[in-house]
Amino acid sequence: MMKKTFFTLLGSYGLMLIPYIASQFGEGEGWSIADLMIGGLMLFGLGMLLQFLTIKLKSSQWRIPVIIGVIVIFILIWMELALGILGTPFAGS
Repeated sequence: MMKKTFFTLLGSYGLMLIPYIASQFGEGEGWSIADLMIGGLMLFGLGMLLQFLTIKLKSSQWRIPVIIGVIVIFILIWMELALGILGTPFAGS
């Protein structure tokens, strides 16, 4: 279990290296260190939640729809934080 947690952490923050490196070379990226940390934390939380769900939900009848629902909710939250598509105060708009 600890090995999976480590790889989830490594993968989530590894993915956040892409926008960090892009922000070093280009002016189009407007990500601060706080944005990168929040993004990494969100990806890590998603990875841990998906691991938990695959362990606890034994039947694929429930597992697949629940995991798809969690991923859709994650994408909506990510888009709201990044773009403010829904116009909620959650995005800081």
